[in-house]
Amino acid sequence: MAAITVTENAAEEIGRIIEEQELESGTGIRFGVKGGGCSGFSYNISFETREADGDLVFEDRGVRIFVDPKSILYVSDTMIDYEKGLSGRGFQFKNPNAAGTCGCGESFSV
Repeated sequence: MAAITVTENAAEEIGRIIEEQELESGTGIRFGVKGGGCSGFSYNISFETREADGDLVFEDRGVRIFVDPKSILYVSDTMIDYEKGLSGRGFQFKNPNAAGTCGCGESFSV
């Protein structure tokens, strides 16, 4: 069965943002893809309080993750990480379905 997971760093950053922005209890992330980016598809993350009709809902490390049925075809088994380094900070995606990625890691091809 498909799953979306988050690392401890990603879970901490998501929790920090939810707390800092004083979002509703039970807020999670919507994770999906949209056409575009230098490699064909780009990742999309936003904060949501509830699932939409047809969403797949995952929970990992206390983070609720909502994925629409079309996106799951491209992001199944992806691990979401958050990195803080000299070259910048941000969410990173370890997607086993990606055949190639761009240099920034925010878009991919299948």
